[in-house]
Amino acid sequence: MAHTTADSSLIQFVFLVVKALMVIAGGSVVYYATKAYRRTRDKSLGYLAAGFGVLLFGSILGGLVYEFLETPLVIGVIVESSFVLTGFLLIAYSLKR
Repeated sequence: MAHTTADSSLIQFVFLVVKALMVIAGGSVVYYATKAYRRTRDKSLGYLAAGFGVLLFGSILGGLVYEFLETPLVIGVIVESSFVLTGFLLIAYSLKR
C-alpha cells in the first residue's frame, strides 16, 4: 500500500476495526429503521432509513477508496463526507416531514 509510516500497520488495523464496528452499528440502525418503515409504511421512516443507509454506504466507500485504491486520505475523507452530507440531509428531511 502507499502508506509509508513506521506505524502504518497499526494505524491500518485500528482503521479497519473502527470501520467494521461502524458497519455493524450502522447496519443495525438501518435494519431497524427499515423494519419500522415496512411495518408502518410511514414515509418519514423510509427517508430516515435511507439517510442512515447513505451514511453507512459513504463510510464504507470512503474506507475502500483509501485502502484499496491507495489514494491520499483526504480523497477518502472527501468521498465519505459527501455521502455523510447527503445522509444527514435525508435524515433532516425525514424529521421535518
